[in-house]
Amino acid sequence: MLGRASVDQSPAITRLLGRMRDGDGDALEQLLPLVYTELRRIAHGQLAGKGQALTLNTTAVVHEAYLKLTHSDFAGPSDRGHFFAVAATAMRQIVIDHARARLALKRGAGAEHLRLDDHEIAIDDRATELMDLDAALRRLEQIDERAAKVVELRFFGGLSVEETAETLGIAPRTVKREWREARALLYRELRG
Repeated sequence: MLGRASVDQSPAITRLLGRMRDGDGDALEQLLPLVYTELRRIAHGQLAGKGQALTLNTTAVVHEAYLKLTHSDFAGPSDRGHFFAVAATAMRQIVIDHARARLALKRGAGAEHLRLDDHEIAIDDRATELMDLDAALRRLEQIDERAAKVVELRFFGGLSVEETAETLGIAPRTVKREWREARALLYRELRG
């Protein structure tokens, strides 16, 4: 299941999401403290194992995702699972944008290493792989949108099979099957 704090706060989260859909501009600001820990866990999942050099941290990704959500025109997610799926997508975009920027820096002058906090995770060493994965994932979305969402939630979001099933409203066995099939498709795509 999604993190304990988000489950314990479920009624409050649902109310705030409803207020967001109704156009209440303060609702997202009030929502952040209730979901912050879970967003950090998702962001850490987005970054974990993506490389060795420490250049992007969990806190920065959460804050960028928050800014992205507050400055977007989306009407608001329909429920807690949808909110975390939207947040995971925003975080994926941030990680990919960072990888793209790091690749651009590598083509030019060398970038100085910057330590932000002790939760820093790297993507520098694997920026090209992340860009290739993102392109393959976008192609998978054209073939099977739900399978692409399973990959996004599992790989980029760091959600478990059960959390992914809960977020998408499908059975865990369906998540396992689609995860297995999507990985095989992506592997073939990436290995050419």
